[in-house]
Amino acid sequence: MLDGIHLPLILGAALIAAGSPGPATLAIASTSMTSGRRFGLALASGITSGSVVWSVAAAFGLSAAMLANVWIFETLRYVGAAYLLYLGAKSIRSALRPKGIAIAQARYVSWRQAYVKGLVLHLTNPKAILFFGSLYAVGVPAHTPPESLAVIVLAIAAQSLLLFHGYALLFSSAAMTRGYLRLRRPLEALFAAAFVAAGVKVLLSRAP
Repeated sequence: MLDGIHLPLILGAALIAAGSPGPATLAIASTSMTSGRRFGLALASGITSGSVVWSVAAAFGLSAAMLANVWIFETLRYVGAAYLLYLGAKSIRSALRPKGIAIAQARYVSWRQAYVKGLVLHLTNPKAILFFGSLYAVGVPAHTPPESLAVIVLAIAAQSLLLFHGYALLFSSAAMTRGYLRLRRPLEALFAAAFVAAGVKVLLSRAP
């Protein structure tokens, strides 16, 4: 079924891209430590869903069509950058709040909001379009049958699910939570700086 397709190589490339530090891992770490495991897992589910959407789009050539229409890519780039800057602003506000208020507010976050946050974060990430587009263009031969594409999509989805949810479990551990409570303000300031830096980087990027 997978003749001519090097699945381990494809999964290795996807693992490196998904596991490397970026907005997704940053958001999972921030949400898991500040709002707890349930919300971290919900956000990770949203990010995984976004990854599946772009993987399916690339498998069927939709990402290539989007890149051919630069205005679509540019729109996503601006929306993604604005969303990352918004997350940075939220982290700044959290760093400035008194400890008790910040923790109390974190308890009232809806898991649906966390899921949507993860989904929007990944759907507005132009680098996801570029990555999946290049992954399928280089790693998957032309005229690959639909059943083989389905296997690749499912394999990448399963790997993404394990990775992102593993991050959520790691960062929501008791040790991580205690560390966050001790160092809440500097950590929130660090999250804010990282989100803003990612937003500026996306804003300054250009379509290939």
